[in-house]
Amino acid sequence: MKGSIYHGPGGIDNAARRHGGTIQYAMRSFRIGLGQINPTVGDLEGNVAKIRAGLDQARAQGCRLVAFPELAVTGYPPEDLLFKSAFIEANLRALQDVTRATGGLTAVVGFVDKRDDIFNAAAILHDGRVAGVYHKQYLPNYGVFDEDRYFQAGSAAPVFTVGETCFAVNVCEDIWYPTGPTTRQALAGAELVVSINASPYHAGKGQQRERLIATRAADDLVCVAFVNTVGGQDELVFDGGSLIVNERGEIVARGRQFAEDFVAADLDLGAVFHARLRDSRRRKEKRTADEVPRTALPVLSAPALIPVIPEGAAVTPLPPVAEVFEALVLGTRDYVGKNGFKHVVIGLSGGIDSALVAAIAVEALGRENVTGVTMPSPYSSSGTRADAERLARNLGIDFQTLPITPTFESFKKSLESAFKGCREDVAEENIQARIRGTLLMALSNKFGWLVLTTGNKSEIAVGYSTLYGDMAGGFAVIKDVPKTLVYELSRHANERAGREVIPASIFERAPSAELRPDQTDQDTLPPYPELDAILQAYVEEDRSVVEIVARGFKEETVRRVIRMVDVNEYKRRQGPIGVKITPRAFGRDWRLPIVNRFREK
Repeated sequence: MKGSIYHGPGGIDNAARRHGGTIQYAMRSFRIGLGQINPTVGDLEGNVAKIRAGLDQARAQGCRLVAFPELAVTGYPPEDLLFKSAFIEANLRALQDVTRATGGLTAVVGFVDKRDDIFNAAAILHDGRVAGVYHKQYLPNYGVFDEDRYFQAGSAAPVFTVGETCFAVNVCEDIWYPTGPTTRQALAGAELVVSINASPYHAGKGQQRERLIATRAADDLVCVAFVNTVGGQDELVFDGGSLIVNERGEIVARGRQFAEDFVAADLDLGAVFHARLRDSRRRKEKRTADEVPRTALPVLSAPALIPVIPEGAAVTPLPPVAEVFEALVLGTRDYVGKNGFKHVVIGLSGGIDSALVAAIAVEALGRENVTGVTMPSPYSSSGTRADAERLARNLGIDFQTLPITPTFESFKKSLESAFKGCREDVAEENIQARIRGTLLMALSNKFGWLVLTTGNKSEIAVGYSTLYGDMAGGFAVIKDVPKTLVYELSRHANERAGREVIPASIFERAPSAELRPDQTDQDTLPPYPELDAILQAYVEEDRSVVEIVARGFKEETVRRVIRMVDVNEYKRRQGPIGVKITPRAFGRDWRLPIVNRFREK
């Protein structure tokens, strides 16, 4: 680890030593581990097994303390399972199992505590017993979070001592507040703050977290160990990226993104004491921390001497597009696997959206677990048919052809009298999409395959999709991915494969639903770069018509796009969930009324 040497259990005395007229401070090394695990909501037995495995790994690496994520016992978020008393009691029994497994260690584990109410809590376990409990104080109730619905907020910010080491624990949101529990605990003497988290992903959030944790550590002159959960849970993806940061705000170790990991590092807690001696502000502020409760824990026998841990900060964060791709892969893998499915089926149109979904599915599940189906209509071009087959061949997946023209003609004949005197229009277009949805759902029912839909965020935002047609399915992989980003991700899929998985002709062809002769998406929609920019301003930033027009867009176009977004909420509510990768995803983040007559003037 940069600038530190592991001296073995107990380290060296923290006493100041005078030598040559200067005061020198000996290193006091403390080895901490973070169990970055992928729990499943409600799988208490499986989650406990992951925690126990992490405890074993902590012992093997000579850690003095090991921490696991927020609500690691139950999985996050448990939502209305928290209204079930049987669930709460089972979680408490599971914590007892974990406690018994902590011999020779101090461990911090997220669970649901039960008193006169229930709390999002961290158990401080020490050598086989519960030494203390911390209750989360700041309960997020915005975006995807709804913790006020379930939990009571805590108020105490205790610190714990083991020999010369003073540490504290808090939970997720607590560390985001600059004068919150972390500051109080640091002023009360904590040299190390352990923050347990279930912080969901959106693009760029990892960098935001790193800046926040580094700032908090440097401002409070405290080492921070930030453990985050990893894995997919419904539409949420947790990206891991756990951090260990020293009192200067320097990242000492970083966990992998989108994968389980065990992160360990040696911290020089003597350096914390030294840094605080130079900060006179703390002496004035420290008077307010006198009432913070302090618990002394028995000193445990030292683990065997283990060599210095390699530099953990060598784990490099992923570039932006690669990061989103990995989030989509993990979200798809966990949604499919945790729900008991093994195989997925995708309608391959020969377009860019279905090509990207297929590439993600293969990466997530393996080519043997993916089937692609092309369903040509009277308006399907030879180019898209060939591209669908070429894509399937490049990916090595099962490929089936189910023509819909006979069925479409049968539908039109059945509706002949009802539609008498009417010209063909969007109704006939949507019939084709619904036939395709029916065929895919038939395969799903017959073989137990999960249907992955292929609509992107740009289309879903403005309703450029068909209810019970291309929206029919079990999981919408790219539902939160704007069309322009679809192209970037598709190019990345080819780059990471080192070959042309998605054919070049798919990139070059104008996007089209191919539901009528010579149709392109731009017959109905603005060009995608323009549409995505307007949607970014309206959906992500809540900008007004005037503000969006001021960015250089035509007022008529802006009003048309906004109207399409507003009137198509009823469609979005009926579509499947998908992976959240933006700060404002349709679903939990976006709560527009369906019955809504407001229109901006």
